[in-house]
Amino acid sequence: MPVRGAFLRLASAATVAAAAMATAAAAHVKLAATPINTGSDQVQAEARKLADQPPVGPLQGHRVVEDRSGRKQAGDASVYSMRFQGRHTASGKRFDHRGNIAASKTLPIGTIAKVTDLETGRTAVVTVQDHGPYVDGRTIDLTKSTARQLGIEKKEGVAPVVVAPVIVPQKDGSSKPGAGALFGPATAK
Repeated sequence: MPVRGAFLRLASAATVAAAAMATAAAAHVKLAATPINTGSDQVQAEARKLADQPPVGPLQGHRVVEDRSGRKQAGDASVYSMRFQGRHTASGKRFDHRGNIAASKTLPIGTIAKVTDLETGRTAVVTVQDHGPYVDGRTIDLTKSTARQLGIEKKEGVAPVVVAPVIVPQKDGSSKPGAGALFGPATAK
Protein backbone atom coordinates (compact mmCIF):
# COMPACT_ATOMS: atom_id res chain seq x y z
CA MET A 1 0.00 0.00 0.00
CA PRO A 2 2.78 2.55 0.76
CA VAL A 3 4.21 2.07 -2.75
CA ARG A 4 0.80 2.74 -4.29
CA GLY A 5 0.36 5.86 -2.11
CA ALA A 6 3.80 7.14 -3.13
CA PHE A 7 2.96 6.51 -6.79
CA LEU A 8 -0.35 8.39 -6.47
CA ARG A 9 1.42 11.32 -4.80
CA LEU A 10 4.02 11.43 -7.61
CA ALA A 11 1.30 11.15 -10.24
CA SER A 12 -0.59 13.96 -8.50
CA ALA A 13 2.54 16.15 -8.43
CA ALA A 14 3.21 15.44 -12.08
CA THR A 15 -0.40 16.27 -12.93
CA VAL A 16 -0.28 19.61 -11.07
CA ALA A 17 3.11 20.46 -12.59
CA ALA A 18 1.91 19.54 -16.09
CA ALA A 19 -1.32 21.50 -15.64
CA ALA A 20 0.64 24.49 -14.35
CA MET A 21 3.02 24.41 -17.31
CA ALA A 22 0.17 23.95 -19.81
CA THR A 23 -1.80 26.79 -18.19
CA ALA A 24 1.22 29.07 -18.31
CA ALA A 25 1.96 28.14 -21.92
CA ALA A 26 -1.64 28.73 -22.97
CA ALA A 27 -1.62 32.08 -21.19
CA HIS A 28 1.79 32.96 -22.72
CA VAL A 29 3.22 33.61 -19.25
CA LYS A 30 6.98 33.33 -18.87
CA LEU A 31 7.96 31.10 -15.98
CA ALA A 32 11.28 31.28 -14.17
CA ALA A 33 14.28 29.75 -15.91
CA THR A 34 14.55 26.99 -13.29
CA PRO A 35 11.32 24.98 -13.08
CA ILE A 36 10.24 23.72 -9.69
CA ASN A 37 9.98 19.97 -9.13
CA THR A 38 6.82 19.84 -7.04
CA GLY A 39 7.48 16.17 -6.29
CA SER A 40 10.78 16.73 -4.47
CA ASP A 41 10.91 16.17 -0.72
CA GLN A 42 12.30 19.67 -0.13
CA VAL A 43 9.48 21.37 -2.06
CA GLN A 44 6.88 19.19 -0.33
CA ALA A 45 8.33 20.10 3.09
CA GLU A 46 8.23 23.82 2.26
CA ALA A 47 4.70 23.50 0.86
CA ARG A 48 3.59 21.62 4.00
CA LYS A 49 4.84 24.47 6.24
CA LEU A 50 2.88 26.99 4.16
CA ALA A 51 -0.22 24.77 3.95
CA ASP A 52 -0.25 24.31 7.74
CA GLN A 53 -0.56 28.07 8.27
CA PRO A 54 -4.08 29.51 8.41
CA PRO A 55 -5.28 31.11 5.16
CA VAL A 56 -4.95 34.85 4.63
CA GLY A 57 -8.28 36.66 4.28
CA PRO A 58 -9.24 38.78 1.29
CA LEU A 59 -7.69 42.23 0.88
CA GLN A 60 -10.23 45.02 1.36
CA GLY A 61 -10.46 48.04 -0.93
CA HIS A 62 -9.03 48.75 -4.35
CA ARG A 63 -5.28 48.67 -3.70
CA VAL A 64 -3.00 45.94 -5.04
CA VAL A 65 -0.54 44.50 -2.50
CA GLU A 66 1.58 41.62 -3.79
CA ASP A 67 2.06 38.68 -1.43
CA ARG A 68 4.99 36.54 -2.59
CA SER A 69 4.98 34.31 0.52
CA GLY A 70 3.13 31.39 -1.10
CA ARG A 71 0.52 31.20 1.69
CA LYS A 72 -2.97 30.09 0.80
CA GLN A 73 -5.82 32.60 0.75
CA ALA A 74 -9.48 32.14 1.63
CA GLY A 75 -12.40 34.20 0.41
CA ASP A 76 -14.97 34.31 -2.35
CA ALA A 77 -14.31 33.66 -6.02
CA SER A 78 -16.33 35.52 -8.59
CA VAL A 79 -16.67 35.22 -12.35
CA TYR A 80 -15.32 37.91 -14.68
CA SER A 81 -17.99 39.92 -16.44
CA MET A 82 -18.43 39.26 -20.18
CA ARG A 83 -17.56 42.91 -20.84
CA PHE A 84 -13.88 42.08 -20.23
CA GLN A 85 -13.75 39.57 -23.10
CA GLY A 86 -10.97 40.64 -25.50
CA ARG A 87 -9.70 43.49 -23.30
CA HIS A 88 -6.10 43.67 -22.18
CA THR A 89 -5.25 42.35 -18.72
CA ALA A 90 -2.59 43.79 -16.39
CA SER A 91 -0.12 41.31 -17.92
CA GLY A 92 -0.70 42.84 -21.36
CA LYS A 93 -2.43 39.73 -22.71
CA ARG A 94 -6.01 39.78 -23.98
CA PHE A 95 -8.64 38.32 -21.68
CA ASP A 96 -10.40 35.17 -22.90
CA HIS A 97 -13.22 33.46 -20.96
CA ARG A 98 -12.18 30.11 -22.43
CA GLY A 99 -8.79 30.14 -20.67
CA ASN A 100 -7.75 29.28 -17.12
CA ILE A 101 -6.62 32.73 -16.10
CA ALA A 102 -7.49 34.71 -13.00
CA ALA A 103 -7.28 38.11 -11.33
CA SER A 104 -5.93 38.69 -7.83
CA LYS A 105 -5.14 41.80 -5.79
CA THR A 106 -2.47 39.96 -3.82
CA LEU A 107 -0.86 37.28 -6.00
CA PRO A 108 1.78 38.57 -8.43
CA ILE A 109 1.19 38.36 -12.18
CA GLY A 110 2.45 34.97 -13.42
CA THR A 111 1.55 33.07 -10.24
CA ILE A 112 0.19 29.60 -10.89
CA ALA A 113 -2.37 28.58 -8.27
CA LYS A 114 -4.81 25.83 -7.34
CA VAL A 115 -8.30 27.12 -6.64
CA THR A 116 -10.54 24.80 -4.62
CA ASP A 117 -14.27 25.44 -4.31
CA LEU A 118 -15.17 24.70 -0.69
CA GLU A 119 -18.78 23.82 -1.59
CA THR A 120 -18.10 21.33 -4.40
CA GLY A 121 -14.57 20.21 -3.46
CA ARG A 122 -13.47 20.66 -7.08
CA THR A 123 -10.05 22.12 -7.93
CA ALA A 124 -8.73 23.99 -10.99
CA VAL A 125 -5.28 25.33 -11.84
CA VAL A 126 -5.11 28.98 -12.98
CA THR A 127 -2.48 31.54 -13.93
CA VAL A 128 -2.84 35.06 -12.48
CA GLN A 129 -2.79 37.56 -15.35
CA ASP A 130 -4.77 40.47 -13.95
CA HIS A 131 -5.45 42.55 -10.83
CA GLY A 132 -8.80 42.43 -9.05
CA PRO A 133 -11.53 41.71 -8.07
CA TYR A 134 -12.31 45.10 -6.63
CA VAL A 135 -15.20 43.97 -4.45
CA ASP A 136 -14.62 43.55 -0.70
CA GLY A 137 -14.59 39.92 0.45
CA ARG A 138 -13.56 38.58 -2.94
CA THR A 139 -10.20 36.87 -3.32
CA ILE A 140 -10.07 35.95 -6.99
CA ASP A 141 -11.86 36.53 -10.30
CA LEU A 142 -12.16 33.50 -12.58
CA THR A 143 -13.03 32.92 -16.21
CA LYS A 144 -16.32 31.25 -17.11
CA SER A 145 -14.37 28.15 -18.15
CA THR A 146 -12.67 27.85 -14.76
CA ALA A 147 -15.89 28.60 -12.87
CA ARG A 148 -17.55 25.76 -14.81
CA GLN A 149 -14.70 23.39 -13.83
CA LEU A 150 -15.22 24.29 -10.18
CA GLY A 151 -19.00 23.94 -10.35
CA ILE A 152 -19.75 27.59 -9.63
CA GLU A 153 -23.32 28.06 -10.73
CA LYS A 154 -24.23 30.71 -13.28
CA LYS A 155 -27.00 32.21 -11.10
CA GLU A 156 -24.82 32.80 -8.06
CA GLY A 157 -21.49 33.52 -9.75
CA VAL A 158 -19.75 33.65 -6.34
CA ALA A 159 -18.46 30.77 -4.20
CA PRO A 160 -16.18 30.32 -1.17
CA VAL A 161 -12.73 29.13 -2.23
CA VAL A 162 -9.19 28.55 -1.05
CA VAL A 163 -6.47 29.79 -3.40
CA ALA A 164 -3.16 27.98 -2.92
CA PRO A 165 -0.22 29.25 -4.99
CA VAL A 166 1.74 26.45 -6.66
CA ILE A 167 4.51 28.59 -8.14
CA VAL A 168 5.05 32.23 -7.10
CA PRO A 169 7.36 34.48 -9.17
CA GLN A 170 9.80 36.45 -7.02
CA LYS A 171 11.12 39.95 -7.69
CA ASP A 172 14.61 38.64 -8.52
CA GLY A 173 13.22 36.51 -11.38
CA SER A 174 13.30 33.22 -9.50
CA SER A 175 10.25 31.20 -8.47
CA LYS A 176 9.17 29.91 -5.08
CA PRO A 177 6.91 26.94 -4.34
CA GLY A 178 3.71 27.80 -2.51
CA ALA A 179 1.19 25.93 -0.38
CA GLY A 180 -0.46 24.64 -3.56
CA ALA A 181 2.64 22.63 -4.44
CA LEU A 182 1.51 20.20 -1.72
CA PHE A 183 -0.25 17.12 -3.07
CA GLY A 184 -4.06 17.19 -3.10
CA PRO A 185 -6.65 19.97 -3.10
CA ALA A 186 -6.18 23.16 -1.10
CA THR A 187 -8.06 23.18 2.20
CA ALA A 188 -9.23 25.94 4.51
CA LYS A 189 -7.58 24.21 7.50
